Amino acid sequence: MFERFTDGARRSVVLAQDEARRLDHNYIGTEHVLLALLREEDSAAAQALADVGLTLEVARRRVEGVVSRGHAPPPSRIPFTPHAKKALECSLRASLELGDRHIDTAHLLLGLLNCGEGMAARLVADAAGGDVDVVRRKLRDRISAG
Repeated sequence: MFERFTDGARRSVVLAQDEARRLDHNYIGTEHVLLALLREEDSAAAQALADVGLTLEVARRRVEGVVSRGHAPPPSRIPFTPHAKKALECSLRASLELGDRHIDTAHLLLGLLNCGEGMAARLVADAAGGDVDVVRRKLRDRISAG
């Protein structure tokens, strides 16, 4: 699946690992993927999230408020949680449903939202006033525009 990832999507996966390390977590969850997407400020995902008021700073505060820091530095290779793996699989499905051959940051965010499990989907829903369809529409508009 990773062979379909654009450079931006690959970078987001690396940044998700970086976010997990920053919090001393020994896993990469959907919240880490969301934080990584927000770090790519010029991406379609980050822009759609900013449209509903979810910025990196806001998301980090919320994640740190819900999930405490780990107690020790994580191992060199950090595994994805089952929810994060499912979200990555859903990003492939989102890409195919839109007729795209690649997976970009917008598809990653659609995967987080379409699977609806994990902290990332809850954070986006809270920011969007409970209506994640607003974010989905913004993403699809951005994908079709460019």
